This record gives sequence, structure tokens and C-alpha cells, in this order.
Amino acid sequence: MTKTFSTNLELPWVEKYRPHVLNDIVGNEETIERLKLIAEDGNMPHMIISGFPGIGKTTSIHCLAHELLGDKFYSQATLELNASDDRGIDVVRNKIKQFAQTKIQLPPGRHKIIILDEADSMTQGAQQALRRTMEIYSNTTRFAFACNESSKIIEPLQSRCAILRYNKLADDQVLSRLLEIAKFEDVKYDSEGLKALIFTAEGDMRQAINNLQSTVAGFGFINDINVFKIVDQPHPLVIKKILTACISQPGGNIDEAIDYLDSLWNKGYSAIDIVTLTFKVAKTITGVNEQKRLELLKQIGFVHMRVLEGVGSYLQLCGLLAKLCDI
Repeated sequence: MTKTFSTNLELPWVEKYRPHVLNDIVGNEETIERLKLIAEDGNMPHMIISGFPGIGKTTSIHCLAHELLGDKFYSQATLELNASDDRGIDVVRNKIKQFAQTKIQLPPGRHKIIILDEADSMTQGAQQALRRTMEIYSNTTRFAFACNESSKIIEPLQSRCAILRYNKLADDQVLSRLLEIAKFEDVKYDSEGLKALIFTAEGDMRQAINNLQSTVAGFGFINDINVFKIVDQPHPLVIKKILTACISQPGGNIDEAIDYLDSLWNKGYSAIDIVTLTFKVAKTITGVNEQKRLELLKQIGFVHMRVLEGVGSYLQLCGLLAKLCDI
């Protein structure tokens, strides 16, 4: 099937290559299949889609609305409210209720759709006010909530909705979309550059595409060095050298490890940048038995906790290296 992308050349790539039909969405195949069945049946329930940022929650709802309503009715029969809008109790009483009351001539079995993005940031009062609105207008209007944590939506709303959970995207799924965009935009890249984009995105398609466009705009060529400069993260190879210096011999080589740490610290990277990336690299570093890896992750986790509490000093990082050498 030919993919339908926006023809507006001025759009950011994340908008230009946003899917318009459910078939174009990458990842979460089982959940997307359920949405396709809803599109075929035509009777959309109230729903909550929860999951990590940038994995296609809001896009899925828009694609479903497009397929249910068609281009003819989509613009007039959907209302989207984002976290950037004021979504207190007044908005529910006025804007949402007013849209639910509006008479729109739709095909038989179709409903108006209200999309509430970042729904977990709605106030408790607004969520309580939605309960009655959802019941009164359920014959003509269906609600779709997109949120990062469904637990922040009150129980009465959860019980009125079908809850769909999205997982992070796999690396090969992110890679396939990046390769498509690189082909359309004639982007020059090497394999290390693509690996770096996937590594920094951590399953977030939106971040991967934004980092791709930013690297092209900044350097014109996608390689690992350029990508890590754009996302402003330490290079994982330097972190790997730090870990290797600590664990490659009994007692470690603390001087070599601190030299590598100084090179990152002097470039202005914060303690949280260094500790977070150290944890990611330690999970995948080769040549380490399971017992030692568990101890590494434990010590990095303790320092990560202290840094998040505000103790982000150079002393904490040096203490971490000393403990890793002791392992």
C-alpha cells in the first residue's frame, strides 16, 4: 500500500511523515488490529490509550477518526484538546459540552469524536465533570483519551472506557521508518549514525525523527559523532571506556577512568547525563558475568538516585568509579 504523507514541504518531518491511516502506523500491531476492527465495525467505544511519549497514541486516534468519518466529516466532527489548552472544569462545562450538543449530520452509525490529549494532566474536577457528559451524549459523541499513565485518570472514567496500552517501539521498527524518511529526503548517513539515532530515541519515534532532521540541518550527514552532538549526550564509547577501565582488571584502573570522566565533565556534561548513559551502557556491555553486571547496575542505581535528589557533584561520580573499580 502506498503511504500517504503530507505534501507541505515546510512542515517538520515529524508532521510531514505522520501517518494518516492505521496501516501506516509502526509497532503495537495487536492494538492497531483492534483499532482496525473498530474502524470496520464503525461503532467506536469511549477509549483510553496509554503509553510512553512518541509511540503513536494520538496519531492512532486521529487515524481511527479519519477512517470512521472520512475526510468529508473529519474536520467538523472531531474536537481535539491538548494539555497546552486550559482544561479545567469550565472547559468541560462549556467547550466540550457545547461541541457534544452540536448537531452534525453524519453517516449512520458514526459519532462525533472528542480527543483529549495528555488527559492525565486534566484536573480532578474536570475529570469528574466529564462523567455525566459522557453518559448524556454517548448516543452522538465518543471520547478518546491519550495519556502517559492511565492510573492518573479517575476510576469512574476508566470504567466507562476501553483501555488500550501501547509499548515502546522496537529498534527495528524505528529503523524502518528512519530509512523510509532518509530515502524520501535523500539523507546521507552511515550505519553508526542510524544506531546512534535509535540508541538516543529509546523507542520514541517522534524523538528519533526530530533528531534525524536536526542532525541533517546541523551537519548534513548522519554519523554517530554528529548525532550525539545534536542530542547533547556523552558518546557511549567514552562511557564504555570508563566502565572497561574500572572492571578490566582486579582493582580496576581508577586513574584511566577518571581521565575519561574529566574529558566529559570539562565538556560541560551534567552528572545526570553521565550517570543515565552509564546505566544504559552497563546493561549491554559485553564480557561481564551476570553477578558482576548486577553489582554494577546496583551501584550506578544508587548514585543515579542521589543525583536525582540534587547531589549532582563531581565527587559523586568519582565515588561511583571507585566503587566500580572495587567490584
